[in-house]
Amino acid sequence: MIIGVPKEIKPQENRIGLTPESVKTLVSEGHKVLVENNGGFEAGFENDQYLNAGAKIVNTAADIFNDAEIIVKVKEPQKVEVDMIKENQIVYTYLHLAAAKELTEGLIKSKSINIAYETVTDDNGRLPLLAPMSAVAGRMSVQAGAHCLEKNQKGRGVLLGGAPGGEPANVLILGGGVVGENAAIIATGMQAKVHIIDKSDARLKQLVEMFGDKIIPEQSDKIDLNKLIADADLVVGGVLIPGAEAPKLITKDMLKLMKRGSVIVDVAIDQGGCVETSKPTTHGNPTYIVDDVVHYCVANMPGGVPRTSTFALNQATLPYLVKLANKGYQKALLDDKNFLAGLNVHKGHVTYKAVADVFGHEFIEPLSIL
Repeated sequence: MIIGVPKEIKPQENRIGLTPESVKTLVSEGHKVLVENNGGFEAGFENDQYLNAGAKIVNTAADIFNDAEIIVKVKEPQKVEVDMIKENQIVYTYLHLAAAKELTEGLIKSKSINIAYETVTDDNGRLPLLAPMSAVAGRMSVQAGAHCLEKNQKGRGVLLGGAPGGEPANVLILGGGVVGENAAIIATGMQAKVHIIDKSDARLKQLVEMFGDKIIPEQSDKIDLNKLIADADLVVGGVLIPGAEAPKLITKDMLKLMKRGSVIVDVAIDQGGCVETSKPTTHGNPTYIVDDVVHYCVANMPGGVPRTSTFALNQATLPYLVKLANKGYQKALLDDKNFLAGLNVHKGHVTYKAVADVFGHEFIEPLSIL
């Protein structure tokens, strides 16, 4: 198959869909790989590395979309890219469609085959292609939050880990999944006081086994969220409903309870955000203030560390891509029900229920359409 890797064009997005080593693997399987000129430059991958791995370097994204059977990306296609997607072309990337009506309509209209990293599952119901970027975003969330708490960033002027004679900051993590766990790794390492809220008692017990008394576990149906919000210096939003819009756990009215200069880092912003006042921002202009609370809502946080992120992402996505290219998409998906869960839009039909429901489209069972 011909596999195309365009340069990412979302603002401040410097990751790339394939590393040179991943290209080498695909070429060894007999596939042809097209990489856009300097597509991996910002992640530290040179054209020569791709050429040495067996790729062909092409000048424009239009050349890739015109010639490739599979498009491999990191972020959701931007409008100019959607306009280039061809009928029957396979698009393999993060999509986050439940928070993107215009993109969903564009992909339906294109009659392409769209497989979303974030809804591929495993036998335990986890999300193996979302997990590596959730881990990166979780770790970055505390770094970003600590920076935003500095006074010159309009924050409270609080050091996350405190200092002799000064108390550590209170960190409240909403959701104990991959984002929450990785946020806790950094927050506890910085010696902050860390509360983690989750609805699963079993998951909270796992987190206590990992972190011991460095965290305070909070079961969501047994807490006073208003009090925890009022005490928090930094709130990390890491809740997730796979493929669906994130629930709004913090309302605009709740901001009035928060301290002046406190910080919210809404990692769930890709899925619409878990804070009512959240709106997507960029690495170039990452924050804004509502009711004296700093909001950090960068929709592609791992793009800020593109080299680390690209390696981590490829380790997860490449095995599925090899199956996709070797078997063709129908056999690859039919042979693996977990991979099939990644099929969101197929030739004009919505094949992921949460996306169909949020936009009022008919849901077509993917097995029936394949």
